[in-house]
Amino acid sequence: MELLSKYCSSVYVFENDIYYNFSKKLDSENDIHYNTTKEVGILSQINLGGEEMINKKALTVLALVMVLVTGIIIGCSPDSEQEEITIYSGRSENLIGPAFEKFTAETGIEVNVRYGDTAELAATILEEGENTPADVFFAQDAGALGALAQANRLQVLPEEYLEQVDSRLRSPDGEWLGTSGRARVVAYNTDNVDQDELPDSIWGFTEPEWEGRIGWAPANGSFQAFVTALRVLEGEEKAEEWLRGIQDNNPYEYHNNTSTVEGVGRGEADVGFVNHYYLFRFLAEEGEDFPVRHLYTSGDAGSMINIAGVGVLDVASNDDNVNRLIEFLLTEEMQKHFIEENHEYPVVKGMDIVDFIDVEDDSKLIPLAEINAPEMDLSDIDDLEGTLELLSEVGAL
Repeated sequence: MELLSKYCSSVYVFENDIYYNFSKKLDSENDIHYNTTKEVGILSQINLGGEEMINKKALTVLALVMVLVTGIIIGCSPDSEQEEITIYSGRSENLIGPAFEKFTAETGIEVNVRYGDTAELAATILEEGENTPADVFFAQDAGALGALAQANRLQVLPEEYLEQVDSRLRSPDGEWLGTSGRARVVAYNTDNVDQDELPDSIWGFTEPEWEGRIGWAPANGSFQAFVTALRVLEGEEKAEEWLRGIQDNNPYEYHNNTSTVEGVGRGEADVGFVNHYYLFRFLAEEGEDFPVRHLYTSGDAGSMINIAGVGVLDVASNDDNVNRLIEFLLTEEMQKHFIEENHEYPVVKGMDIVDFIDVEDDSKLIPLAEINAPEMDLSDIDDLEGTLELLSEVGAL
């Protein structure tokens, strides 16, 4: 006898020409019932003294079917564990959606994704409390992960995954880890600015010689994360001083990183504060003659490395499935995906972006290990509200 079942909607029992179907139905009160119908075949019958008798073999099959129904009802009950996880993702569907599809194809684990703004999704999780359906929070930056960690909403991750990741790019307390990294840089127009003219610190751009030559995007989330890091590293007063210094130089205001690089490329601004990977989109579209390259400042917030990363919620329903997702995101294949699709830095020890991208000079990209980034706990850049207040106070927003 062979038993076949799919999604617990129908169960079939075969024995020679006997084919019975047990179909799950819901009544108006959503209670589960099972209808039994003979789909194919005819019960063998014999006639003894004018009376019909069902073949004993058929009766045996029917008895076995009734036993199986009990197990089916239990196994298909709403309380049975399903192979699925729910992710709240601040990363865009265009970038991370194909990765989730591949994960499902390889593991059979369904991924339910809610996409949105990272800060808004973090606030939603806090508002939903223990009733959140989210198992995993995939954040665009470390600050949002830090906010959930501070609210005791994240689990400590298994050491086997934490130890794979560069220590700068994961929580010191093990509550989240990066899946890819990005560096803050100063984009500059190579037609208008000599590399030797550039200062080695963001503070140099507060000098009067840079008046009318700077571009920034104060309403952009990555810029706000940079300002939050500046507040953490140098204090509120110094952060305000830097912002006012840039304001005094009458900067061009852009909507986001893309429009900032575009503005620098056309010579509207000579320099702009952005994430490193936006330049490569323009190089791909316009070629190597696109007149923008990068300055990596030294030891200040201008060269901070931020991450996109994941944390597991305290109410996660299936640790095994979640762990398989984390393991998947740290594979060489997925690290290469983030490099090739978005020119982001890999976070796994022993991997380097320059091993996968042919770069002629360090004015476009340098290895992660060579960036003189400031020492800081990225979990601390969680005070977005304070940054918005400061940007408003200095007139940047």
